[in-house]
Amino acid sequence: MVTNAAHPTTPTGWTLRAVVSAHVVAIVGQPVFAGVYLTGDYDSLRWHAVGADAVTSIGYLQAVVAIVVWVRLRQAWPFLATTAVVAAETVQYFAGLEGALWLHIPLGVMTVAALVVQFVAVWRQPLLRREARDA
Repeated sequence: MVTNAAHPTTPTGWTLRAVVSAHVVAIVGQPVFAGVYLTGDYDSLRWHAVGADAVTSIGYLQAVVAIVVWVRLRQAWPFLATTAVVAAETVQYFAGLEGALWLHIPLGVMTVAALVVQFVAVWRQPLLRREARDA
């Protein structure tokens, strides 16, 4: 029998870690593309738009994985944190499309910071199945 001490994080937990990691990699590129655009390389705005599509798609995938974590591991916090990040990303995405930079830029900074905090949280401790509480 395999104990939790030998393999502390479940495959579901590893899947969440992988998706959150991909999400962080994608979102960290966004300020780089925006910065290159602001230096006068107008083609990089296209890369920023492609990156926004990638970040948003990975965010929605992360939400699905977080639901699986909630159901299988009985841990709701990854879903709640992911929902907050994905909601902010969605607002930020549409603010960027509308050219509302007064909202797009600060919300982008907060979203990157929140996702980095979530990345640290999922890697900091094992993602184990919690036992059901007695009724």
